[in-house]
Amino acid sequence: EFLFEQLARDNIATLSRYGVTRIITACPHCFNTFRHEYPRLGGHFNVVHHSELLDQLVREGRLRPAGHAGTLRVTYHDPCYLGRQNGIVDPPRDVVCQATGVVPVEMAEHGAQSFCCGGGGGLSFAEEPPSMRVNQERARQALATGADVVAAACPFCVTMLEDGVAATKGDRRVRVADIAELF
Repeated sequence: EFLFEQLARDNIATLSRYGVTRIITACPHCFNTFRHEYPRLGGHFNVVHHSELLDQLVREGRLRPAGHAGTLRVTYHDPCYLGRQNGIVDPPRDVVCQATGVVPVEMAEHGAQSFCCGGGGGLSFAEEPPSMRVNQERARQALATGADVVAAACPFCVTMLEDGVAATKGDRRVRVADIAELF
């Protein structure tokens, strides 16, 4: 905790020195830290997750979809620190709809009740028994939707889901992508 506070105070001083007022992040963990931890240390910034920014840019007409026009079947995985911890579940889904022209096919556990991919809890750095890998279980849930694309809004989730899908997909061609890659 001491090292975190020291580093955070140094970051706040640097950001303030450069006049930063808005922080945009693709990482829900960083989003949570900047939004909830930094203010108690004096770091008051407008913190925006990239899903919120992408949604805003499309609504303003400043970002246009690539033209998939309903040709993809997409499922969306809610990152824990975005959906469960911060309640941001609609902007990423809106981005998927805007980018692909289709409403994402929901997995059984989604939104604020989403199933973890395993990345945020440090499982990307730990070894699990092969029969109990969290990312593979989440990948099986995603594949059960019949989706062509498994989308996420977190770099840790994308990595964990890529590994999980690769290990469990069989012969199916399924792409894992950050929502920003759908444009």
